[in-house]
Amino acid sequence: MIELGKKQELTVIKKTDFGIYLGEEPGAAERVLLPKKQVPEGTAAGDKLTVFVYRDSKDRLICTTQEPKVQLGGLAVLKVVQVGKIGAFLDWGLEKDLLLPFRQQTRRVREGDQVLAALYIDKSSRLCATMNVYEYLETQSPYQKEDRVRGTVYEISREFGAFVAVDNRYSGLIPRKDFHGDASIGDVVEARVTAVHEDGKLDLSIREKAYLQMDQDAQTVLKVIDEFDGVLPFNDKASPEVIERELKLSKNAFKRAVGRLLKEGKIEITEKSIRRKS
Repeated sequence: MIELGKKQELTVIKKTDFGIYLGEEPGAAERVLLPKKQVPEGTAAGDKLTVFVYRDSKDRLICTTQEPKVQLGGLAVLKVVQVGKIGAFLDWGLEKDLLLPFRQQTRRVREGDQVLAALYIDKSSRLCATMNVYEYLETQSPYQKEDRVRGTVYEISREFGAFVAVDNRYSGLIPRKDFHGDASIGDVVEARVTAVHEDGKLDLSIREKAYLQMDQDAQTVLKVIDEFDGVLPFNDKASPEVIERELKLSKNAFKRAVGRLLKEGKIEITEKSIRRKS
């Protein structure tokens, strides 16, 4: 069976003026055309060629000797070359660009963007791209707790946190309690593995351990105080929502940072504010 969206070895069945037809074996009824300009010199009937099968601009089954950047069920970072009326078109290494429908975009993309996408077959038996890559990610990664990893943020959920494709291959999550709007969809982040679940999925953090992160958080607090002309209009009793909105920190991280600054004599806390000491 000739498989759409995959590289496969097929046999040359027939030569024509406009190319050659290939199938699984000599005399096979199911055939696919390899255009003449892509036929290797000296190819003869009975030869075997490795080709990638897709559909041309008229939705006809066709194959190519060119190397696609992604195959069916696989993932790749692809460049947006155009945005049209039905979606965006991605460069995937072939003459015909790959459609990324609007409904398959987790954010609206623009020309020149690099997006993490998977290849799938839609209801019309056409190859398309999707940014909803959760089901295409592997769960058995080589990583352990405290390992450092790199990945692409592909979805953000208010309920769960930020979903990350580690190495653009493995399933990872920055849990809601550890994610405070520090990154956006499409961002590449450096993270620390905080847990490996029984199913192999990874929990991640883009923050250091509390005792290491405290100094950086303290500097963040000072910077925001300065942006408020030296007086932060709330103190460490503020709601978690206010703290997250203004500082992108959890309440616990904020309180640790304020405690550090208070101990160092850099701030003073009033009933309704935090002031920077000169």
